[in-house]
Amino acid sequence: MKFNNKEKIIFAIVVATWGIFFIGSGLVMQKQIKPIIHTEYALEVTTRKIPEAQAKTNEIKVKDITIEINNPLSVNVKDYLDDVDKVDEKVIRALKLDTSLVNINQAGDYQYTITYKKKKYIGKVTVKEKELPNMTFTLKTITLKAGEALSTNPRSYINETITNEVYNNLTLDLSKVDNATVGTYDYYIIYKGTKYQGTIKIDPNGPTIKTKTTESCPSDAPEKDGKCVCQDLTKEYDTATKTCKEKATTEKETNE
Repeated sequence: MKFNNKEKIIFAIVVATWGIFFIGSGLVMQKQIKPIIHTEYALEVTTRKIPEAQAKTNEIKVKDITIEINNPLSVNVKDYLDDVDKVDEKVIRALKLDTSLVNINQAGDYQYTITYKKKKYIGKVTVKEKELPNMTFTLKTITLKAGEALSTNPRSYINETITNEVYNNLTLDLSKVDNATVGTYDYYIIYKGTKYQGTIKIDPNGPTIKTKTTESCPSDAPEKDGKCVCQDLTKEYDTATKTCKEKATTEKETNE
């Protein structure tokens, strides 16, 4: 059967319309039949241990060292490294430690070096004074005769028993004590920045007696036994006027 052009056009339109209809129906049916599925996913993280050889960074980091005076330095290069666990043993065996510039017998700051493949790493060693023990002292009251020599041994003034280490770090201060002059004086023991105070008494029984006076005597009444005594025996010293005056005449002397 032959179709003219008009009929061909109409036929094509009808076929296209049915095609669109069936395709649309299929999509609708597919959408209605296929269920929507909501899927939940659980993320599981597995920790894997990196092999030790793979974890090594081989980054060389030196650290500062502090020791007390007169103590030996370690010769183990590992003691001078930070994060030593991250450095391969082969690398550590290739390191060269040099502490020749460190004087362990004198307090101060010094440098040491670690060399690896011509590269030098510089660290610091601090040598510090030995830490002294904490102590509290009680001091004696010392009594001496005028003119008697003062001891310069700190042990003579301290009640406690002390070691040589403590003794060598004590300072005895007798600067305010005049052992030739009768009186009471303060002395001091100094330890680790703390000052302890004691007393020294000078008695007037020594070979040389010199008593403190609050005033000076005039030339015609020199000091004797702590008093101003007039050279003219007919006179007596008047403390009020600080001069030598004629002695008062008693009634008995007048009658004679």
